[in-house]
Amino acid sequence: MKTILAYGDSLTYGANPQPDGLRHAYENRWPTVLEQGLDGNARVIAEGLGGRTTAFDDGSASSDRNGARILPVLLDTHKPLDIVIIMLGSNDLKPAIHGRALTASYGIRKLMQVVRGHFIQPGDVMPKLLIVSPPHLIPTRHAEMGQHFGGEAAIAESKLMAGHYRTRAAEYGAEFYDAADVAHADPLDGVHLDAANTRAIGTGLIPVVKSMLGL
Repeated sequence: MKTILAYGDSLTYGANPQPDGLRHAYENRWPTVLEQGLDGNARVIAEGLGGRTTAFDDGSASSDRNGARILPVLLDTHKPLDIVIIMLGSNDLKPAIHGRALTASYGIRKLMQVVRGHFIQPGDVMPKLLIVSPPHLIPTRHAEMGQHFGGEAAIAESKLMAGHYRTRAAEYGAEFYDAADVAHADPLDGVHLDAANTRAIGTGLIPVVKSMLGL
């Protein structure tokens, strides 16, 4: 059976846009939907952490949110891996992090370098890489959340992510997928997805991952 690591933030965790809402049910999280669509040929390991960035520190967080620093541990935890899917960058758009889609794409490049540099021992199998650009941020009725993520400036930057991510993926021979083509944030907080949109990402990735695995 093939093994896939889904590495992401709260969108991979299954965070609910409802204030104080429960995490989405297991069956509604996109890694679960993807696994079900692979017809028993692969397992998808969900590694989602709310607030995780591509490669930058968040001094206000209760645990390490720097995706580049934590990734090597998870690669060793779950190897051998056939595919590493990376969907990160929304948290990079917070003004307190750096607030730029281009810089987030440099963080994505760092994560690809981490993966490519990690599997170098004799007998290691290099996993394939799939870079997923997250859904756009949108205007929200939640004033504090909107300010936390940078308001209109961050919304505009989020719409630039796919172009930069596609470029970075091409540089490293990775596959690319734009989740904004199938999923849209909920205006309750402008960032997170309802159950249907979370599931849509998993459904959209099924043919991409099947092709990568030769299924």
